[in-house]
Amino acid sequence: MQNWNLIFGIAIIASPILFSMIAYPDSIAWSWNEGRGGYFFALVFIVAELIGLKIVISKKRLFTVIPMALVTIGYLISLEYGLREYIIESAEQFDVQLIYSWTWMWDFVVMAIFVVAALTIFFGKRWIRIAPAGPIFLTGTAIILSLDAFFPYDTLGPLQYIVPYFVQANVWIITVLDLGTAVAKDNVMFLRGDHGSMALQVFWPSAGVHSIIIFSLVIGAFMLKLNIPRHRKIMYFVLGIIGTITVNLIRIFSLSWYALKVTTDPVAWEEYHKIAGEIMFLPWLFAFILVVILIESRRMKKLEQ
Repeated sequence: MQNWNLIFGIAIIASPILFSMIAYPDSIAWSWNEGRGGYFFALVFIVAELIGLKIVISKKRLFTVIPMALVTIGYLISLEYGLREYIIESAEQFDVQLIYSWTWMWDFVVMAIFVVAALTIFFGKRWIRIAPAGPIFLTGTAIILSLDAFFPYDTLGPLQYIVPYFVQANVWIITVLDLGTAVAKDNVMFLRGDHGSMALQVFWPSAGVHSIIIFSLVIGAFMLKLNIPRHRKIMYFVLGIIGTITVNLIRIFSLSWYALKVTTDPVAWEEYHKIAGEIMFLPWLFAFILVVILIESRRMKKLEQ
């Protein structure tokens, strides 16, 4: 028997995200700091965690959340009628360095507040164990955008610290594979390949440090849901971090390969750079969670037998 109230609840939570995707498709860019692409992935997390639950949501709670969804949609509409300009102007008052990260940050703050409020009304404090991944993904993205807005490029030392090691590892791989000439100095790579020379300066977002933070938050929340021994949770967490670091190294390598073998045209390279990270990181995140679920499901079946 279908739990129609739950399905209706999922639809209410999804409505502002679906509205933004339908009404403003140009805003759904897949670069982590240039659009609402993260809305889609948060929605996937929410649906995956809620669909099939046996919990019944009362009609009163459903009707309570509908006005909140409409207010959130109203926020998205108001951005097109002057609110975005007001947010941009307010950046000067807070000494914001990167305007675009500042403006997109508020989109994720508003959506995170709505989703957390809706889940709290539906499930109470239990939402933290029932459906934490989507809200944490939205909140984590908002936090990273705020860091990028106030501490751009290499101004945030702790996050920039590991970048030179990533750069050195990438130069070593290029040299071993004989793809071209590569020299590293701090966080800068000097590349010479089939299409000429290019210097790449790598900052912590480009190195994927933000993905390590977001992965840690999401996978930590996911581990709260799993009823498995603590040592297995720690093992999965560590393996996930190692895998995310590996994905980031692959990302930096792919950016270098693109400059060495495809083009050194800054415009074309930048277009690839905008999507390279999320194309690799988000599928890895979903794949890792799916593999953990499959492994633990089979393990539980064996223990029951």
